[in-house]
Amino acid sequence: MFRALAKASPALGPLAAGWAPTMASHQLHVGPPEALLKPLSVPSRLLLGPGPSNLAPRVREASGLPLLGHMHKETFQVMDEIKQGIQYAFQTRNPLTLAVSGSGHYALETALFNLLEPGDSFLVGANGIWGLRAADIGKRIGPGPAQAGAAVPDPWGVFHRGAAALGWLWGAVPQVPVPAAGGCRGVPGWGPHPHGPARRKVCARRTKPFSFSMDVRLLANLWACDRKPRMYHHTTPVVGLYSLRESLALLAEQGLESSWQRHREASAYLHSRLQGLGLQLFVRDPAARLPTITAVAVPAGYDWRDMVSYIMDHFGIEIAGGLGPSVGKVLRIGLLGCNASRENVDRVAEALKEALQHCPRNKL
Repeated sequence: MFRALAKASPALGPLAAGWAPTMASHQLHVGPPEALLKPLSVPSRLLLGPGPSNLAPRVREASGLPLLGHMHKETFQVMDEIKQGIQYAFQTRNPLTLAVSGSGHYALETALFNLLEPGDSFLVGANGIWGLRAADIGKRIGPGPAQAGAAVPDPWGVFHRGAAALGWLWGAVPQVPVPAAGGCRGVPGWGPHPHGPARRKVCARRTKPFSFSMDVRLLANLWACDRKPRMYHHTTPVVGLYSLRESLALLAEQGLESSWQRHREASAYLHSRLQGLGLQLFVRDPAARLPTITAVAVPAGYDWRDMVSYIMDHFGIEIAGGLGPSVGKVLRIGLLGCNASRENVDRVAEALKEALQHCPRNKL
């Protein structure tokens, strides 16, 4: 095959001609890894950190469905159903609705890369690691200069987010357009109105976004947001699409209001159990607490790493410490999706109770 390629492509010349004998006669210096010759073993754990969380059985089973090509019409149908599910979840009719093939951080960068251009003013409330990262990304793009605490003339956008870091509600300065990806992990939204400021900004850019893979106008075509024939942009993770579709289907079947209520009730029960153990909630104002993630002040004398490790080693439960400025100050407990239940609250509360009894404590 390689010799034929070399003859057919003179531009490759001797390089291509040498590939075939090299591959055929090359001695292997690295053998197959012993670890990969054994069956995969994954422990069963209850993930009660800030994410990821355990999957509902239906979502987990979706990954075993037959694989389709990423440009098959049936895959596009799944994507269309995902769009409808996202619009329901975020209560928007915005045609520019899509999911990105990456983590929540990827979604954050997608939003900022598409909404910021060099010279733009961008106001960031850096109240945690994600605000600090948003400010870092903005500096890398090169928006207009601004001093900390100074008034920013006519900022097009405000980023203010502490939800994932510490468990308080995210918000924004009134009357200023806000990219919804600043407050929502994983799914970049562009406001509730089809022709909102963020969408106009994307469509009226003076320059192309720095990232091809995160270019929303190209992604919008792949997700049929622009009413044009879909063009190849990247190979979407089809199995991930199945799982996302089933997650949104579960939400639609349960209903948004019921889901909100279930999370509120589970978090209220968690707060009462934690306070019953003598632990202090980091966010003092109950009205400002998230119903999904609870930050607990690390009790005096304890090392948060000891507590996290003890709960993992003895109970198979994951909780997390702080990030960025909150490292060493808080423990974070997440009740997300199917994990938001009284049973799971009881399990993590009992684990914390035992950790307080057995972890070393500095009494100085």
